[in-house]
Parts: sequence; C-alpha cells; structure tokens
Amino acid sequence: MATTSTKKKHKGKTSARGTDVSAPRDGKSGELIDFPSYCSMPIVPAKVRSSTMHPGRLALIVMLEKKWVNGTTLHYYFFDKETDGRTVQFTDGSTERRKWTTTKAEKEVVRKAFDMWKRVGLGITFVEVNRREDAEIRIGFERDDGAWSFVGRDLIDLGLGVNERTMNFGWDLTAHPSELDTAIHEIGHTLGFPHEHQNPIAGIEWDEEAVFAALALPPNSWSRETTFHNIIRKITPDSVQGSEWDPNSVMHYPFGPGLIRKPERFSVTGISPAGGLSARDKSWVRSFYPPLSDQPAGTLQPAQSLKLDLLPGGQKNFLIEPVVTRRYQIQTFGPSDTVKVLFEKDGEDLRYILGEDDSGLDTNGVLEVKLLSGRKYVLRVRLSHAERPEETAIMLW
Repeated sequence: MATTSTKKKHKGKTSARGTDVSAPRDGKSGELIDFPSYCSMPIVPAKVRSSTMHPGRLALIVMLEKKWVNGTTLHYYFFDKETDGRTVQFTDGSTERRKWTTTKAEKEVVRKAFDMWKRVGLGITFVEVNRREDAEIRIGFERDDGAWSFVGRDLIDLGLGVNERTMNFGWDLTAHPSELDTAIHEIGHTLGFPHEHQNPIAGIEWDEEAVFAALALPPNSWSRETTFHNIIRKITPDSVQGSEWDPNSVMHYPFGPGLIRKPERFSVTGISPAGGLSARDKSWVRSFYPPLSDQPAGTLQPAQSLKLDLLPGGQKNFLIEPVVTRRYQIQTFGPSDTVKVLFEKDGEDLRYILGEDDSGLDTNGVLEVKLLSGRKYVLRVRLSHAERPEETAIMLW
C-alpha cells in the first residue's frame, strides 16, 4: 500500500551518524550544520481517564500502563522476505519502493543491543524467532523512515498486524560503533521507557523556533508536529521514573549548542549523553523487571482465593495445574487495578495465552479460558493500585 510523505528537496550523502554532509551551512560562520538523526516515536492517542479518578491512583496507573508483566518473553523478528517493504507516494505524485530487509552485519548490531539489556539482569527475556507470527517485536530497516519503536505494551494493545513493523532503523547501524546506542534506545522504548529529555523534572527550556528549524533540516526533515511530539512536549510527570533527571540516559537525545535556553550551562555546550546504559537506566529497568524467583507464590486451586499482599508495582506468579479439562475464570477481587497474564508451560518456555488490564476501571477484569488437564500454567499478576491491599485477592473457579 502506498503512503503519503513529503519528498525531500535536498538530497546528499550521509555521514556515519546519518547526518547529511551536503546539508546547508551556517550563514555567518560557514560551518556545517550537523544534526544527528533522531528517534521519532509514533504518535499514539492518549487513553481517556475518568476526571474523578484520585490523582494517586492515576499516577500509579500511568507509570505502569505500558510496562510488561515481569517474566514476559519478548520475541523479536527481522523482516526477511524480498517482498517485505512498502511503496511511499510523495506529494509530487512520484513513488518509491522501500525495503525492510537488511544485512547480517546490521542485524548483529541489534542482537548485541538486546544482549546489552539482557546483561543488566532482568526478569524479561528476549528470543529471536524466524516467524513473524510468533513475534511481538517486528523489526524493519526502511531507510529515510527514521529510527522508532512503539512503547511497551502498545506493541500488542494497538492490535498491529503481523506484517506491520513495531520498530524501524532508518539509517545504517554498521556505519559507526556509536550506532549501537540507537538500537539500545529503541529497545528501551519496547521495554516501556519514554524519552528522558522530555522529563519535566529536567527543567529544559527550549529555544523552540531554533529546535523546529533544526529538525526541519535533513537528515530528520521533521514537521513541527513531529518535533513537538518527540522533543518539546513534556511527558506526564506520572510516567517519569524517579525524581531526578538523567542527562546520561540512553533514552536521552544529544543536543548541540543553541537549542536549549535553560539550564544555562547547556545553552552553549549542548548535551552529550555518555553513551550506553547509564547507572540510572540499569537501576530503573531492574526495578520494573527484577530477576525472577524460580518459585511461584503458590498454586492456585479452583474455588480458592489467595491474598495478593502487593505494593504498587509489585507482582506475584501463581502455578495452575488443572485436574479437569473445562472452561475456567480467573479474577481479582477488591478495589484494585491489576494486569493479569496467563502462560502455558512448554518445557522450559512459557507460551502466552491471554492477558487483561483492568487499570482505571471500576470493575475487576476476568480471564475466561479453557485449561487442559495435565498441563501446567503460570499466572502473573502485577498490581498498580489497591485502596485496601489487605482485601485484594485472586481466585480461580
């Protein structure tokens, strides 16, 4: 299917960082205006929340709503068929066919980036698969479409088709070793993390017109809407991890001089993250996805309720071993917001069955599913908020 885009008037060669080396130069100094290629996150409609919801409850829901339940195995797939790609139609009526496949070397950069997250020691695991139908993360390499990824559970909540990308790399990741950070950054979005430079705690005051003008140039060639969404817009404070700003986060863009007015120390020097995962990146991803204990919290039996006794953000994992093949219901009870995900044990692996999120609703969600005698299942329950934790329980019947 053809899609509409704005055709670039300026064409030139790209540098190792994806920068157009024949781009316009500064009118006063004659210096090359050298802007990096940035990650452009897809614009997703915000969820509608009740205006009467308690602020504390809302804050916890927003912080956790895009995070996966801990213990999830995320499968990733590289588009690999010659027919994988799309036809882009430009505003002048011309078209261009763009492929989504790439080289073995570029795939290795992305594999290494997954390994960098894995080395932190997480309860989340990443597995490469050869079938797109088996993957939550589907990776394309369409040039000139930027680097981007959907955030966290948007990968499945938005109902994207198996032939659609959830992540893209729009320039050559093998051109420079620092491009490993580009891949690490996009995987960070997949884990549910936003852009750190949009953290309202940072107190960044932009020279907005300078930012719009800079990002309108190649290699980004962004519209004002895209620039606002990815740079100037402040994310909701409730989605921020912690109470500090981390300019060295891998989720932070680098910025050259002349774009930031405040903090004043960055107005002349700009901001250059150190590269790689910062200490704060590692501590926060471990707080959401700590290494899993091999032992479940208990076995969930029919007609038996078990207390959750969880703090906000906490999670428990239950084993289910049905003795009768039939349809079952699994439900939480009590005034709470939870995410429930059911897996079937397949040897050492867990196969996703279904999930449900009742966060922000006035009712407790129910999983209705046929369970087979002799099979083993794992139920993971993550709590966002509970008015009375001592009255919150899980039940199978």
